[in-house]
Amino acid sequence: MEKDIKITQVDEMLESNKVKAEELLKDVDKTEKFLQELEVKFKKIPHTGEKLSYVPILISMVRSYIRKEYTNISWASVVLTVSALIYVLSPIDIIPDGVPVLGYIDDTIVLIVCLTYIDVEVREYIEWRKDNGKDNF
Repeated sequence: MEKDIKITQVDEMLESNKVKAEELLKDVDKTEKFLQELEVKFKKIPHTGEKLSYVPILISMVRSYIRKEYTNISWASVVLTVSALIYVLSPIDIIPDGVPVLGYIDDTIVLIVCLTYIDVEVREYIEWRKDNGKDNF
């Protein structure tokens, strides 16, 4: 597949998950359960690059946001983050997770696109965690 087609597909998937993300974020308990499911999934994924290492940071950022511990992030960035995480957890992928080696490439691409959009806010969150003695993920 051409890179442009792949990025367009990712943008469409992120956009289609925004409504789900907004609904999920309205319920703290459901969001917490969702984040726990993500943590379980990522413990099973072999290391596929630096960007996947950001997943615990994204989970922590959303968790801190919904607990109102950290709110120095735009609503749009929280929704985009949850939208990307919904895609990653979803069993319906562009490349099914069961395909050896390739199965997590689309998840990684979705995370890369998301991180590209919210890079500054993620870095600010990481600094906030360090400044507040919460640098473990």
